[in-house]
Amino acid sequence: MEKIHLFHTNDVHSHLEHWPRIQQFLQQEKQLYQEAGEEVFLFDIGDFIDRWHPLTDATRGAGNIKLLNESQYTAVTIGNNEGVNLPHDDLNHLYDEAHFDVLLANLYQKNGKFPDWVQPYRIYQTKAGTKLGVIGLTANFSNLYELLGWKCTDPFSELKKWMKQLKEQSDIVILLSHLGLRDDERMAEEFPELDVILGAHTHHVLEKGKRINETLLGAAGKFGYYVGEITLELDQQKTITNKNAILYEVEGLPAVENETELIDSFLYTGKELLEGKVTTLDRTLENNLFQETELSLLLCQALREWCRADCAMINAGLLLGPLSGTVTEYDVLSICPHPINPCVVELTGEELTKVLRESMDKTLHHREIKGLGFRGTILGIFVYDQIECHSGSISINHQELLPNKTYTLALPDMFTFGHFFKDVLPYKEKKYFLPEFLRDILKWKLQQKN
Repeated sequence: MEKIHLFHTNDVHSHLEHWPRIQQFLQQEKQLYQEAGEEVFLFDIGDFIDRWHPLTDATRGAGNIKLLNESQYTAVTIGNNEGVNLPHDDLNHLYDEAHFDVLLANLYQKNGKFPDWVQPYRIYQTKAGTKLGVIGLTANFSNLYELLGWKCTDPFSELKKWMKQLKEQSDIVILLSHLGLRDDERMAEEFPELDVILGAHTHHVLEKGKRINETLLGAAGKFGYYVGEITLELDQQKTITNKNAILYEVEGLPAVENETELIDSFLYTGKELLEGKVTTLDRTLENNLFQETELSLLLCQALREWCRADCAMINAGLLLGPLSGTVTEYDVLSICPHPINPCVVELTGEELTKVLRESMDKTLHHREIKGLGFRGTILGIFVYDQIECHSGSISINHQELLPNKTYTLALPDMFTFGHFFKDVLPYKEKKYFLPEFLRDILKWKLQQKN
């Protein structure tokens, strides 16, 4: 009988405070299993990087790749934080120093060829001669990838294209899927050839996996709270006789010597790399969740000017702290860490009125937000530029809003993904500005103060 262990992480999002324990655990388990003559493979299923962390932002993810190298990962696939939160050239060079494979079957250059750093799949062979075919797929944010100079394709079509040769070359077929639980379940139904799907993207936790027919799904939540392990047992004919999934809670793993110092070093290294001066302020620019401030208005103005829109709105919760004195790149990252891009929507005056009236709902201001790129907690009030509301009437750029006139509204992209202003925004065409984050245009505006 042959035993194969597949360790997997996903959606770590640069929560490197958990990384020392994860790394120690993986190294120890790998050594124990290999000493027992068993096979070990390590996979990350994407969103390992997140540019809220200063080390990640300063190195454009290269610091994270070094950590994966040290832990001797076998292969990774990418998530949207690698794919659409890095400029084209930064993603194109992210894996220059990688000692592992990047498996990704649905990302192409504009010319239809795979980037140099990508393989659609890879065949790994154990000492006993068992062949593991491992393929990677990522969420199809095709319009965003296109804006960054990539071509992202439908993952189901790509898997169908590759499955025959993958199955012919392999005894076991494994999918690294940054698609989300619903798509993973559909994959298992449509592709019974898949023995294992290691999942990500929707941050789902499958404590003992999930079986759909003969396919075993595994997933390890988010932020490095868990490490997953799939164990496969095979007979002499290389047929799987048993497969099991388990999650290890990282907080319960043994502590690492000098753990706090290691975690702090990730932050300090990033901070030192981001010490470049942005501007010097002669007064403190305050933030306030429930009052318009000079700082929130500055960001809103920057958004409108950058997008060349008629008007703009942001939520005050995007700003997590004040700025004062000498402002560095680290300071700007600290108060605006979100991987959120500018966006412009064309609205009629009637539609814009609906959006603005909904934005003034106080229950919305106190809403806690998770996901959508938002790295704060509470939404806060909305702050406007070139929009004035008095006694029930609305003016745009000091002119009365006309119901049938078309206006361009600049706003953070998080409001366009179908969770807000549902009567209007989901149905409108959007223009996204990539690769700039909101903090980039805040920095641009602050530099004008020099």
